[in-house]
Amino acid sequence: MEDVSGSNDVQASIMNLPDDCLSFIFQRLQYITERDSFGLTCRRWLNIQSISRRSLQFHCSFTVPSSMSQSNPAVDSNLLHRLLTRFQWLEHLSLSGCTALNDWSLDSLRFPGARLRSLYLDCCFRVSDNGVSTIVSFCPSLRILSLYRCNISDIGLETLARACLPLKYVNLSYCPLVSDLGVRALSQACLQLESVKISNCRGITGVGFHGCSPALGYVDAESCQLEPKGIRGIISGGGIEFLNISGARCRNDGLVPIGSGIASKLRILNLRMCRMVGDESIKAIAKGCPLLQEWNLALCHEITVSGWEAVGKWCRNLEKLHVNRCRNLCDQGLLALRSGCKSLQILYMNGNPRVTPTAIEIFRLHRADITLMFENVMAIGPDWIQYARE
Repeated sequence: MEDVSGSNDVQASIMNLPDDCLSFIFQRLQYITERDSFGLTCRRWLNIQSISRRSLQFHCSFTVPSSMSQSNPAVDSNLLHRLLTRFQWLEHLSLSGCTALNDWSLDSLRFPGARLRSLYLDCCFRVSDNGVSTIVSFCPSLRILSLYRCNISDIGLETLARACLPLKYVNLSYCPLVSDLGVRALSQACLQLESVKISNCRGITGVGFHGCSPALGYVDAESCQLEPKGIRGIISGGGIEFLNISGARCRNDGLVPIGSGIASKLRILNLRMCRMVGDESIKAIAKGCPLLQEWNLALCHEITVSGWEAVGKWCRNLEKLHVNRCRNLCDQGLLALRSGCKSLQILYMNGNPRVTPTAIEIFRLHRADITLMFENVMAIGPDWIQYARE
């Protein structure tokens, strides 16, 4: 037999592996420290590490879990340029919290831009409409864009609309220069849009959503200056499943459009601190939104017995209900909830001065299937970026 044990013709070494095998190995490394050390071996391995990285963010970022193990210096235009010229295969980039960056800093997006699917610019206060123009020039495949607290206006949103990006998730919270005009341009052009967050945009009344795509299923409009026409606009596409309009100042029947049948797919509704909403709106929503699973009515002071009776009678799929600090919830209203709401699993309540301890104990006795939670929940449902249609 031939002895091959001492053959010099074949040298087994990891350095002889082709790049695709090394890339496969890199992708299987579980720990960040291992991935960071991989590139310290040699220039070839450093290049493998660079082309294999798909996500990049910094410790100052607060959007997604950190992916870099060491402390980072302040991120300025020069550092960003060096990093993006190295990591040109990125699909996800978070620059959130990098407050030193400005519109010109985004020129470096030309390197990974063609492959980018998500871009977070939260609290990049110096990024304005000019920066948005840069984004649409270099990032034609963006699905996710977060401009939280950026200095953008309707001009920037119109630029996004003209670019016809395949956007699905957009965050415009705390952008005070944005109004219904920009929202209209975006909602009419981006027909794949599924999730929009516009909380605390005081210039938005909601009318800009009129005629939006049925794909729009998630709208967070907390503390916006919503009007009844604007609420009709938000739900006009017929696909809304999550709606947060907490803090809306609509009076008594101002929310009746939600129960008109257009929002029949609605599953989660947050009306927290809608202090003036009355029984007419509650009755309409209870009847017109049969799929409702969670409803936050905390601090809705104008709901009386007839409103609670409608909730008990019509909300057959309701699993979670928040009634914290509702001043007009009384023993009779609690009785209506106890007698109805057959699917209810959790009732959040506290600070209800007209509900007696006896009524609460009777409720517990008759509805042992319901858990009473004495805590305030500020946010309900999925986050804007976690929303996905079933």
